[in-house]
Order: sequence, then structure tokens, then C-alpha cells
Amino acid sequence: FMVYDDFYHVLYDMRLANDIPWTIPIVLDVSREEITGLKEGDDVALTFKNTILAIMEVEDIYKWDKKEYCKKVFKTTDTRHPGVVKTFRRKELLIGGNIYLLSDVPEPFERYRLWPIETRVLFEAKRWRTIAGFQTRNVPHRGHEYVQKAALTFVDGLFINPLVGWKKPGDYRDEVIVKAYEALIENYYPRNSIVFSVLRMEMRYAGPREAILHAIVRKNFGCTHFIVGRDHAGVGDFYGPYEAWDIFKEFPDLGIIPMFIREAFYCSKCRGFVNEKICPHEEEYRVKVSGTKLRKIIMSKQKPPEYMMRPEVVEVILGFENPFVK
Repeated sequence: FMVYDDFYHVLYDMRLANDIPWTIPIVLDVSREEITGLKEGDDVALTFKNTILAIMEVEDIYKWDKKEYCKKVFKTTDTRHPGVVKTFRRKELLIGGNIYLLSDVPEPFERYRLWPIETRVLFEAKRWRTIAGFQTRNVPHRGHEYVQKAALTFVDGLFINPLVGWKKPGDYRDEVIVKAYEALIENYYPRNSIVFSVLRMEMRYAGPREAILHAIVRKNFGCTHFIVGRDHAGVGDFYGPYEAWDIFKEFPDLGIIPMFIREAFYCSKCRGFVNEKICPHEEEYRVKVSGTKLRKIIMSKQKPPEYMMRPEVVEVILGFENPFVK
């Protein structure tokens, strides 16, 4: 967890103190009561459900301004933003230091968990020289499929890497996302060009800053390219649709190539998924696949049309009594 020097530089410069790109502080919040008698240089155990997972060497204990943090990371202090709400609920102090991992949290999707050293070996074994990483927190619809396959056209392999972990109410549950992708990949993707793996990391809904963080994480997994979506890691109307594209201009030294693929829509005249650059037809023929619209259809236990979502994926989702986070 970050010490104050790194925390400050990341918050204000979007870089670590050593100038390496990093856009969101990684912090551990504590109360004054929890650190009574604790001082710099001490070792503390980090636990989860009464199981010790790691030992942290305490290097720094410091205050933080939650409001300022939200202004910088989320570009808002509006409590309609789930990241703002979560930040305001955190404790008043932060504690930083190196972590020594002893064991890990059990993973319900163990067969799909790969560590960076494993993906790098796997990509090499497949003789992939170029790999596009795809970040998601949603079940796949035809628009996602279009973007993924468009990217795959230009690289050797596609690394589909959905987040599992904390999400806001109304998002899809982890098991629904995993099962939906199983159905899509089995029926519509070339097996030798895809690696599917889950990433246990919470969503922050930090828009542009989180897009950079997601790219860095996929770089660590061995990806050479990263697909940046429309309103990447956004929520509501807090960010512009292409703000997450623009921020990459500030990081020429990121070490991974962003892939900006235009938003796709179904054109009834083209009879397929296209984008505004390749479709000559008027707006009346274009149908955008909205995640909000799909959620409403699924919540009513109806089947979305096939041009929106593959029938095998629909079947998986509707097989769950409640596919959404409460």
C-alpha cells in the first residue's frame, strides 16, 4: 500500500514518486483505534475472515483529505457517484508499506485465475507476439463482440479479462459474467486465439484514470495492446464518452498501445454490426446496443433480439433467478 510520497504524486501528477505512470492511489484505510501503539517499522498482519493473508511492514501512517481525493480521482464529490460514496465511508487514516504475501483469498473461479507470470508463459507458448487485453464488468452483447473481433483482426491473440469483485448494485454478478462468456467463446470464438481469465479487483468507476490503471494491469499480464471502450470505467454521465481516449495522450511512456475502436451499432440496411466510419446509412436505420436497455429487457425476463445479444448468452443470463448485484 502506498506511502504518502507516492500517494501525493499519484493524486496530483498521475505518476509514482519515481515518475512511473500510475493513476489511482492504492491505499489501506485504518482508524486511530486500530493503530494504537503502532509505529513506523512495525510489522502488522493483514487478515481476511480471520485468516492471515500477508504481513505488512509499516513505513508510513498519514491523514488524507477524502474530498480532495474524490475531486482528483473521480472528478466529482457528488454522492450519486458510487466511488465517492465508498470513499467517504472509509476511515480517517492511511497506512502504507511493503507487503509480504503468505496466502491468498480462495477464488470461486479458480480454473480461470491466471497470474501474470502464467499468462506471459502461456502467450509465449502460443507464439503470440501481439496480445490485445479487454477489460469488462458486463456480460457480452453483440457490440462487445464486434469490438473484440475488430481488435483480434490486428493482433495474434485476445485476452478477455473481466473483473470479479465489488461492483455497484445493478451490475451483473460475477458468476453471470463468467458463464455468459463461456457460452460466447464456446460458440462464436476461435479457441486458439482467445485466453479467458478473471481478475479479482474492485471497480472504482473512475473513468479516464481507471482506464490507464486497467491498461497498466494488462501490460503486467503481458498484453502489448489494450482495448479502450467508449466511456471506459464510467458511470452515469460523470465523464464524456471519449474522455478515456484522450487521457492516453498524457502517457506516451505507458508501454502498452491503446486501441481506440469506434462504438458499434446494428444497421438494418447493412444487416450487421458496423460503425459510423463504414456505414453510409441514416440514423433511422441504426440501432445502438445499450447496456441500460438490455438490463431492462433482462429484468423483465424477456429475451433481447439476436442482433443485440447471442441466444446462447441470453439463455445463460435468464437461467439465473437474479443476475444482478443487489
